[in-house]
Amino acid sequence: MISLRYHVVSVAAVFLALAVGVVLGSTAISGRLLSGLTDDNSALGRELAASQEERNALDARLAGADRFAGAVGPLAVAGRLTDRTVVLVTTADADPDDRDALAELLRSAGAVVTGEVQLTEAFADPDKADQLLNVVARMQPAGTQLPTAADPGTRAGALLGAVLLTGEGGKPQAGEAEAAAALGALAGAGFVKQGQAVRPAQLAVVLTGGAVDGDSAGDRAAVVARFATQLDRSGGGAVLAGGTGSADGTGAVGVVRADTAATSVLSTVDNLDTAAGRVVAVLALREQLDGQAGRYGVAGNAAGVAPGAVG
Repeated sequence: MISLRYHVVSVAAVFLALAVGVVLGSTAISGRLLSGLTDDNSALGRELAASQEERNALDARLAGADRFAGAVGPLAVAGRLTDRTVVLVTTADADPDDRDALAELLRSAGAVVTGEVQLTEAFADPDKADQLLNVVARMQPAGTQLPTAADPGTRAGALLGAVLLTGEGGKPQAGEAEAAAALGALAGAGFVKQGQAVRPAQLAVVLTGGAVDGDSAGDRAAVVARFATQLDRSGGGAVLAGGTGSADGTGAVGVVRADTAATSVLSTVDNLDTAAGRVVAVLALREQLDGQAGRYGVAGNAAGVAPGAVG
């Protein structure tokens, strides 16, 4: 007769056998799974290394191309702006190195840089719009007319256009005292910083940074875009040039390119932070003298890399 103890021992043996089987089975599965994951990780590591090597090669090629553009740039623009005058207008986020390199290239093209005016962060601040409009209205030079547009970028562009750019026959649009008073008022209100002895010029280049981040990014970019467009209309021509990202929707170049009326008069360059882009900016300024405008650079909304190379 089978005793109770025998049943207990038998059941315990069955459960022990099951437990051992589960442990052994899971160990085998885990080993195969771990081996597979190790193989996948090794493959991904090789792909990452190959991608990094490819990226390094592309970066080296781009750096070489930029060095080449920097070396031949003065030759490419030589004589394009002989005896022309150019004023530089920079935004708060414009790179000083890009400004200095462009100014040197303009001189290589034969141009005379008459000075620089820097727009401060307050200039494009939506919270300061009414204050800027008030200063502009008060400092309008005699004999000039502000546009009917009510936005601060356009109206400030008209005021600074009258102050910084020459009119027909190369004559200043505002008297010397009026120009000094307007710039002084804008500087006193914290909207601009002016260099010494800024003189009116035939042409203007507005230099800005890349994409605009943070609160009210679109509004701030729009102020700069409308300012540059009106500045173009106020003189012999202008170019708005920005760095990488400036052609995005939150960049001033991108805002201009989304406006067909603006792109019909104002030239834009979206790669000012490269030697090639600075060469293109000078060529675009030359094109402005011929009454033409274009969208140049490497962004998807550019019409071509340079004047004469559309498509």
